[in-house]
Amino acid sequence: MRPPLRRIFRPAVGNDANHLRDILRQETFGGFLMLAATVVALVWANVSIDSYHHLTHLQLGPLTAHQWAADGLLTLFFFVAGLELKRELVEGSLSRPADALVPIVAALAGMVLPAAIFLSFTFNDPAARSGWAVPMATDIAFALAVLAIVGSSLPVALRAFLLTLAIVDDLGAIIVIAIVFTGGIDWLWLGGSVACMALWWLGQRRRIDSAWIYVVIFAVAWYCMLKSGVHPTIAGVALGLLTRTSAEEEHDPVDRWRHAVEPWSAGVAVPVFALMSAGVPVGADALAAMWRSPVALGIIAGLLVGKTVGIFLGAWLTARFTSAELGEGIRWPDVGATALLAGIGFTVALLICDLAFDDPAMVEQAKAAVLVASAAAAILGGTWLRLRNRQDRKSTRLNSSHRMPSR
Repeated sequence: MRPPLRRIFRPAVGNDANHLRDILRQETFGGFLMLAATVVALVWANVSIDSYHHLTHLQLGPLTAHQWAADGLLTLFFFVAGLELKRELVEGSLSRPADALVPIVAALAGMVLPAAIFLSFTFNDPAARSGWAVPMATDIAFALAVLAIVGSSLPVALRAFLLTLAIVDDLGAIIVIAIVFTGGIDWLWLGGSVACMALWWLGQRRRIDSAWIYVVIFAVAWYCMLKSGVHPTIAGVALGLLTRTSAEEEHDPVDRWRHAVEPWSAGVAVPVFALMSAGVPVGADALAAMWRSPVALGIIAGLLVGKTVGIFLGAWLTARFTSAELGEGIRWPDVGATALLAGIGFTVALLICDLAFDDPAMVEQAKAAVLVASAAAAILGGTWLRLRNRQDRKSTRLNSSHRMPSR
């Protein structure tokens, strides 16, 4: 006898639904702020590139303004990602293997195929090949902002699918940053960071609630990680994963920390990072050079084609060869549109651009490609979803008119 069908992308209910709505609101708000900061950075850089570089290279203590944004403020973004990952692993969608299988496989396929496409463009250039991880990342804030604008009538379960995709994507990017973009390691400093993480875990286990103690531990763990040679954002992820969560508590530490830090991450950290990173020339000469660059072409193809095809095929093949089916109201074209939105790569993609390339010209070409591909994915995916909503409304009106009693 064939095993019973198991629905995938099933609707979120109860506390899961409330949590999902909360996340959607905050990430959407962050997406709009990040978009505004990106526009300011682009205009500024193309009006006066010298003054823009003066700002980003301004030395503030041990780091430049750009480094404080990428290595410091962005740690808050990764801390929130760690908190979300912890919750999903313990009591969310990733805690149920049967439900998590499809989005996990889809996310993995959506990371491997873009990297392979990028390498096919850059296999002859060792310096260019180092950017293979750039098109792997999905920016959940931008993607959810597009959903908020054009996909308001989409099933909540499909939004949950996109959220799960982004969480798995973030985990993959975190692993890549930790392993690939770490040079020489100072083990003494790394040991200091690990010791701080142990203190954080112990405080969580003993249910110590003093926020200031944790703020000090967080700051010292970050500084030790910075000095160790490992990218300091990893400290944020690790501390998020070590935070305690409990289904029995209405507001457990994961929720309390997320509510406290999320406004700073979405409202300050990520927009400031966008302001410091997105300022690249986009004039006629710069765009012409970009279209001749294997790095730029590999990133654009990886984000637009690799993400869409990889995620859709990963989801479809998993559903095809397991006892899973789509939830009520969800169609495979909807999955395709969501996969296209996953090609919006911004925050982590821009960070990896800085980490992967030594040549400033290559960095600018890569960042310009990320912006172009993300804009295209947002426009194409948003148009697809808008047409889907319009068709649904038309079908609903036709069905309503057919059901009206004749006089």
